[in-house]
Amino acid sequence: LIDCRSRETTAVDIDDPELRILVINSNMKHELTGSEYPDRVRQCKEAVAGVNEHLGDSTRTHLRDITMEELEAANAAGKLSEIAFKRARHGVSEDVRTQAAAKAAQVKDYETVGRLMIESHNSLRDDYEVSIPEIDFLVEQACKQDGVFGSRDTRGGV
Repeated sequence: LIDCRSRETTAVDIDDPELRILVINSNMKHELTGSEYPDRVRQCKEAVAGVNEHLGDSTRTHLRDITMEELEAANAAGKLSEIAFKRARHGVSEDVRTQAAAKAAQVKDYETVGRLMIESHNSLRDDYEVSIPEIDFLVEQACKQDGVFGSRDTRGGV
């Protein structure tokens, strides 16, 4: 795991001779040109500001500082646009999923890791809206295979 604030890393031991991890190149081009990436950054910042406004303080600076409960409360209070809420919901839930997957991997609970990977992909597709049909197809097909625990998009910029 990489803590992007402190730049600290934590190794997650996945040393299991029974496990195979595949990284599949889809050959699908992914470019961070245009406004999509800066738009998502702006939308996430809007969500942080909306949560701070709802809570009456400015202590949160990034999505990682927000709980899902705080995000949902700010949304229910009308402090977030629908799109800012979706983008932030992905970021907040992705942080929770990543931490949970690391813990599950440590105890070789690969079914949980797989479920979290699928949830991650669905969130990338539905809330962050960065997946594409070809990648969705690959994820879906991979998950239909015997012995596959999970699959998700891992392209750069997502």
